[in-house]
Amino acid sequence: MERETGATAAVLRLPGIVLGVGLGGFVDGILLHQVLQWHHMLSSTDTDNIGVRYYDPETVSGLEMNTLWDGLFHTVCWLAVLIGLALLHSRVTHHRRQVWASRVLWGWVLVGWGLFNLVEGIVDHHVLGIHHVHGGPHRLWWDIGFLVLGALLVAVGYWVQRSGGRSGPGAAAARRGGQRS
Repeated sequence: MERETGATAAVLRLPGIVLGVGLGGFVDGILLHQVLQWHHMLSSTDTDNIGVRYYDPETVSGLEMNTLWDGLFHTVCWLAVLIGLALLHSRVTHHRRQVWASRVLWGWVLVGWGLFNLVEGIVDHHVLGIHHVHGGPHRLWWDIGFLVLGALLVAVGYWVQRSGGRSGPGAAAARRGGQRS
């Protein structure tokens, strides 16, 4: 399979990363906050590094405050997805079906998800200490595992987008240009 041009990959980079950040945030918020209930945005503020008041998620008032902050977190994720879609739409006017099937786009989405994990993991888990992936005696290992997953998503996503075939905006022009030489 022919590889996409650098220009095509550049067109999809920012929309893919922004979509990945939003979708990665949704995976974190839905799976870890709601389904598994391992943590909430402020569930470790009794051991945080910035002096945020503790909101014990085991109490009604604490759970209400954590639910509010989880909702604000989901709002940011939703906005990232909307912005990513708007960026993608603004940059892709032809061959939309090919773009959605493009390894380049989905590679950049994985990079964005990994960047979300790395930034959120470093800032919230380690610098601020406002929550951890999973509380308890092994929380440091869960937090490190979250960072390792983020780094793997970035690496795999970068590899996937680099291995993408010609299937996005500018690909037809690149093929025509290649036929002339």
